Formats: sequence, structure tokens, C-alpha cells
Amino acid sequence: MSLRTQDPRPATLKLARRRLLLAGVALLGTPPAHAAAPGPQVHDDSGALLRLAVPARRIVALSPQLVELCFAAGAGPRLVGAVRGADQPAAARRLPRVGDAFGINLEALAMLRPDLILAWRSGTPPRQLAALRRLGIPVYWSETRRLRDIATTVLRIGTLAGTEATAGAWAAGYLRRLHALRAAQRGAPPVRVFWQVWPQPLMTIGGVQLIDRAIRLCGGVNVFGELSTTAPQVSREAVLQRDPQLIVAATPDTHALQGWKEFPQLSAVRHDRLVLLDPEGLPRMGAHTLDGVRQLCQAIDTTRRRLALAR
Repeated sequence: MSLRTQDPRPATLKLARRRLLLAGVALLGTPPAHAAAPGPQVHDDSGALLRLAVPARRIVALSPQLVELCFAAGAGPRLVGAVRGADQPAAARRLPRVGDAFGINLEALAMLRPDLILAWRSGTPPRQLAALRRLGIPVYWSETRRLRDIATTVLRIGTLAGTEATAGAWAAGYLRRLHALRAAQRGAPPVRVFWQVWPQPLMTIGGVQLIDRAIRLCGGVNVFGELSTTAPQVSREAVLQRDPQLIVAATPDTHALQGWKEFPQLSAVRHDRLVLLDPEGLPRMGAHTLDGVRQLCQAIDTTRRRLALAR
């Protein structure tokens, strides 16, 4: 009886087909490269959509308030550069400087190899706006107009830097404090307020300025609130005519308001309501803005009480 040798090819073909089938299933279960999760994207304050391939790891902030808000968003460790005057929090003092309020050193900025620039639109010299864009580095343009915009800015920075949880917690706390301040002042009698930005030439704030929003939140009336410029120059005679009941300035200069004492006809002088506020708070419009708003509300409340007692 002869023995027949079994042909091994059918089994080998079956095994090969099985391996190809398993490989195909694996490939079908793997998402293609183009289906990967998109990078972070936000709209900035200019309305432009800003897209990043991945969360930012090297950030340069071109204003002191944006440095503060970057730290508030949990992205402080990603900062690699800032401008002079950005000294809060203390960790910001160690950052390389790429310019100041008068101009940006674009070469120094580019050498830091940032993958995101945070820029204050109205605080950037006009001649350098286009130059920043030409660098080819993504720019987030910030322009805070309302008090709640500060929380929005922190949330957006957190999105761009991949620190959403920290940014969200900070923004929620900020909005709770803002709501409490607004509720405490609701229905209070108005107080006429003159905010002195600079004594010579005499400058104040117009109705488009965030400080104007703070005055209104506290139940005050900005005596130059109808002006549409951010920091208009005004005459002393115009201030006398509008007779503010409170004159405030946020400056370390303890003599900044002393000149008004020459005008006893002013309500603010008669009631001793020349008040200096902390310059690190409201004017900077950074992480400590609400501390400045609280100080302003206290000054307006005290003025309101003194006026009531004088009637």
C-alpha cells in the first residue's frame, strides 16, 4: 500500500488569508492621521479665529496684564518672554524682556522661538502691529472692554496653553466675585466721580474705558463718561463745571491730587474726598482688577455716606 503525502499548500494559504483578515480589521479600527483630535482654537478680541496645531509651550506676553492673566490661567511656566513693567507675580521678574510700552524688539522676540504671542492691541505701537504679523507666529490680540472680559481672556489662554482646568477654576472665582460686587451696589444713589489719569496735562478716562465700567458698577457716574476716547485730555475748568463729588487716582505719587485743594468750591474738596487707589489693581486690568474695583466701591460708598450726613 502506498502512502500519499498531504499537500501543505491549502493550510498555508488559509493561514495567510487569516493573517491578512486580522491585519485588515486592525487597520479599520485605527483612525486615520487626518482624524486626529484638532489643536486648540479660540477667537481673539479682534474677532479672528486663532488655531494652533498643539497647545502652546513657548509663550511671549507683550503687556504686564497679559503676563498676570497667563499665570492666572496656569500657563505661567510656559512664558519665555515679557515686556518691562511685567513684575507680577514675582516669578515674572526672571523673564527675558523684549521691549516696553514704547516698542517691541522683534529680533529679541524671534530669538525666543515662541509658538504663541499674547499682545495688547491698543497698547502695541501701530507701526509694529503689521510687523508682528509678518513674523509668522500665532498672535492672540487682547482688547479688554468689560470687566467680565478678563475671565474670558483667562479661559482662552487656558485653551491655547492646554491648562483649561486651572483657567476655568480661576475664571469661575473671578465671576463670582464680580457678581457679588455688582449685587452689593445695585440701587445705590449715584456719586459723581472724576478719575485722574495724569495731572499735567490733565487726563481722565472716557466712556469706552474699562474703568468707566467699574465706576458704574460701583454706583458712580463718570463725569466725562460721554467722551468716546480712552484717555481724553480735559481742562481744569471743565472739571470745576462738572463738580465731581469724588476725585480718584491710582498712582504711587502721594501728591497727585493735592492741586485740587486750591478749589474749595469743588464738592470733592469740601467733603475731603480726594482718594488714591492701589496702582496694581484696577488700572492694570490684570489678575488683581477686582481688588481695585473693591477699593473704588469702598471710596464711592464712603463718599455716599458723607454726602448723606451733610444734607
